[in-house]
Amino acid sequence: MKTETAMSKAAQDNYRNLAASMAKHLSRRGHVPFYAATAAEALKKVLELIPAGASVGIPGSVTIREIGAVEALQERGHKVVQHWDPKATAAEKLEARFEEAQCDVFLVSSNAITKDGVLVNIDGSGNRVAAMCWSRGDRIYVVGMNKVCPDVESALARVRDRVAPPNAQRLSSSGRSVAPDSICRAVLIMEQAPTMPDGKKSYVVLVGEELGY
Repeated sequence: MKTETAMSKAAQDNYRNLAASMAKHLSRRGHVPFYAATAAEALKKVLELIPAGASVGIPGSVTIREIGAVEALQERGHKVVQHWDPKATAAEKLEARFEEAQCDVFLVSSNAITKDGVLVNIDGSGNRVAAMCWSRGDRIYVVGMNKVCPDVESALARVRDRVAPPNAQRLSSSGRSVAPDSICRAVLIMEQAPTMPDGKKSYVVLVGEELGY
């Protein structure tokens, strides 16, 4: 789990005030927003939102692993489906990509989010952005406030300039938008929460810490 770092009270207040403003926009766009001041609080909220016994699909997400969600869910007895499992074979990782979207809960972050509540993501294989739009159960997005951008244009620039390079290095692929091994292939600009299965919800947990890339 990510080690919490000290922040000034002014910085904490700025994050909290910005999140309060963003919550209104997120609600208008069909999401259920929450604010967590720390990664530990974010994990607590995530565990509150996931029912006992629910299966949880977790795609490639540094943020979700930084808050310790994988271990916490496994310890609580949940079936966690993740293609990032280092013990899985190539065939098992491929199957997990499909199964993640079929779980009772899809737990993910976002590459960027605008101040008025638009989620912006770029994906390589497309499984992550596809499930953000069309998964079976509840969707939970955990987003560090370091990912907040003024508008969609700056959010796209953030993803291409700041998110893609470290992800490409981690995956030993290219961060360029056009390349045989590019991880910048599918772009999702989520202006509203996509249509959900009956009774399912889209939650956005904003976190007052720097998480992910």
